[in-house]
Amino acid sequence: MNRYTLPKGMRYSTLAERRLFYEKGFDLTSVDRWLKPLAAHHIVFAVIMGRHTRIFRPEYAEDASTTILIENYQNLEDVRREILEFLPEAVYYDRNLYDVTTGKAMGQELAFDLDPENLTCPIHGTLEDKLKRRQGLSFCEIELKMVTEETVKLYERLRQLFCEVRIVYSGRGFHIHVFDKESFIWSRRKRGELARKLKKEGFLIDEWVTTGGMRLIRLPYSLHCMVSRIVLPLGINELPSFNPVTDKRCIPKFLQS
Repeated sequence: MNRYTLPKGMRYSTLAERRLFYEKGFDLTSVDRWLKPLAAHHIVFAVIMGRHTRIFRPEYAEDASTTILIENYQNLEDVRREILEFLPEAVYYDRNLYDVTTGKAMGQELAFDLDPENLTCPIHGTLEDKLKRRQGLSFCEIELKMVTEETVKLYERLRQLFCEVRIVYSGRGFHIHVFDKESFIWSRRKRGELARKLKKEGFLIDEWVTTGGMRLIRLPYSLHCMVSRIVLPLGINELPSFNPVTDKRCIPKFLQS
């Protein structure tokens, strides 16, 4: 049973559904294509088994809320095997760019996080209101529409500053990734200055993500098991008509049968 209130059709994925998705529906070719701009560095992946859903393999109960890193692998098939072992509610990659020889962080991919629950909903109120009801991660279709509009605005602003900007539907809200190579070596201070500037301009972003305090970000094409939706890259022209409640591109097969 869902702990949080979600839009119609969105629900927690069972362990069996997670297994089915990562065996049959996980598009490694597209994952590889997404990670190509970072390919000169070692990429660290990570999983969380059941921090929010409280659904996890019994033998991993003690580590259900722990972030488990996947560092030692030969290829993406190895990563898939690790995911199938843990059957996590969430799969991430570390935005730090690690030297393949020394393991030292040489920089970090710049990203922006926009979540629907951070908006003030005309029905459900502010994030503070939701937290008082212990519904901090809950959201509705109104908030989805609002965060989509905010994402379009932020994308257009970032395109004034960067050349290669990509949007990803994260399962709840949206992530915006910057793949301009010069931004990879920005200092944390410079990232923070940009985050604060954008906040002053009225943009809704998570400063912790943009400054680099939170390095992990959802892996595109993985399954967000709190809502049973596929993390999906999208073009800016697709956003105005995109509705994750009904769009089959982000609905896993186990919900379409």
